[in-house]
Amino acid sequence: MNIRHCVRDGGAFVALLVLLMGCTTAPPQEASTSGLDRFYGQELSWGACEDYAITTIERAVFAGAETAECGRLEVPLDYQTPDGRTAKLAVMRVPARGEAIGSLVINPGGPGGSGLFGAAATASSLPESRLTERFDIVGFDPRGVGASVPAIDCYTDAEAERGDVWLSTQGTTVQWTEQDTKQVADRCAEGSDGADVLASVGTRDAARDIDVLRAVLGDEQLTFLGQSYGTRLGAVYAEQFPRNVRAMLLDGAIDPHQSTFERRVDAYAGFQRSFDEMAAFCAAQADCPLGDDPARAVEAFQRIMQPLFGSAVPALDSTLDFDEAVGGVISGLYAKEAWPRIIAGIAQVQQGRGDELLQIGYDFALSGPDIGWTNMPEANYAINCMDEDRLTEPQGNKLRRASLDAAPSM
Repeated sequence: MNIRHCVRDGGAFVALLVLLMGCTTAPPQEASTSGLDRFYGQELSWGACEDYAITTIERAVFAGAETAECGRLEVPLDYQTPDGRTAKLAVMRVPARGEAIGSLVINPGGPGGSGLFGAAATASSLPESRLTERFDIVGFDPRGVGASVPAIDCYTDAEAERGDVWLSTQGTTVQWTEQDTKQVADRCAEGSDGADVLASVGTRDAARDIDVLRAVLGDEQLTFLGQSYGTRLGAVYAEQFPRNVRAMLLDGAIDPHQSTFERRVDAYAGFQRSFDEMAAFCAAQADCPLGDDPARAVEAFQRIMQPLFGSAVPALDSTLDFDEAVGGVISGLYAKEAWPRIIAGIAQVQQGRGDELLQIGYDFALSGPDIGWTNMPEANYAINCMDEDRLTEPQGNKLRRASLDAAPSM
């Protein structure tokens, strides 16, 4: 799960968008749009984006995209019953600086990442590129995510402030019983306005929302940028609407043929490779908390971290336990620029504090006590619950063992 990819070269990016056409063959039957005329024919009412920001970071980033405008797209909660309940998706458009050839729809990953944030950040970071000159940059918060309504809501902000949230996008040790799972599902259903909302947030429904958005934006075909989880979303769209794809760029692609088991194990193997590179970087420096022998870095790391199983350490205005500590390390491993922060955080745990690793986790989720809380962890669990393979308890234990074998530092 990576929401930190960056577009580096606007000109090359546009060329790739033009060249990369639909990547899948047409399935036996495309998704039907029958009975959906009122959704496909709606007009968005564009206005200011300030009220769509959930955190202070979002507010600042949205303000940086000075020409951004926002609105809400209405879609059926259940495409099988289009006359039933509806959802309203938050949409941002940053108009092209020149004559637009169409819209570029962005999903920055997660699942649970904000497309509004992705659109604003992309437009602001490429102020002089051909990309922002020729395309309206469009992002949307998928159903259940961020500023969309209804949004997945399992825990209160007060519980997040206290660190009482079980749902983590990066941790490794939480093991739920069947009763635990039921309690979390019940809480999420209650806070999210019903179990039918939880059942509606799968990627296939989100892909259908994109086709409604495409039509409402006035684009005959979709131009799409998906990053990490967004590549799954893009692939599912191309499967369901192959004739509606103009161009796609899938960055950090997820193999759609992998099982949940294979995908999770591969992810942790990748984290371990990044950890090993970070440990070698650390070993070349004086006072590395992992020691001067990279081959023994995992042993040193576990020796420092394992005491957190039984006793969390103070961190900021909260505490840091083992799962949060490992989650902070994993969050930092996405970017080499964060390695010094990880190393400082590990050294800090040796001294009985967890401020830096907890802060890295906050930074990754773009949330925190001083800036507000997104619902990314809650949406992440809900969407994956709809998408992923169902695992029995023995299968779950096997997955945990395989993940630990692939990533002994985690």
